[in-house]
Amino acid sequence: MAKKSRNQARLHRHARVRKHIFGTPERPRMNVFRSISDIYVQIIDDHSGNTLASASSVDHELRDSMTGKSKMEQALLVGEEVAKRAKAAGISAVVFDRGGYIYTGRVKSLAEGARKGGLEF
Repeated sequence: MAKKSRNQARLHRHARVRKHIFGTPERPRMNVFRSISDIYVQIIDDHSGNTLASASSVDHELRDSMTGKSKMEQALLVGEEVAKRAKAAGISAVVFDRGGYIYTGRVKSLAEGARKGGLEF
């Protein structure tokens, strides 16, 4: 039997956690995806299946402010931006779904940026 790749293991962890995490209209789920170079976050209402707000390090509005910053600093800015967009959509509390990633580095920086922006989780 072949060994699982890192991404397959992450997807397995994510599926296991998703059995217990569910975003409601009152408290939607904040999902994180981290690629080698960028980070993406969506706020999702799982009841209706809609994305209510999103931000990423490749957004046109954020792209200019990303140049010359480390990935950790970029994740902090993305967290603050998603919190601002969530507030504009009337969302103040979310359930944090780290997507099977370890809560360290860029994932932690994004979460701290979202908390700094006013999201509760």
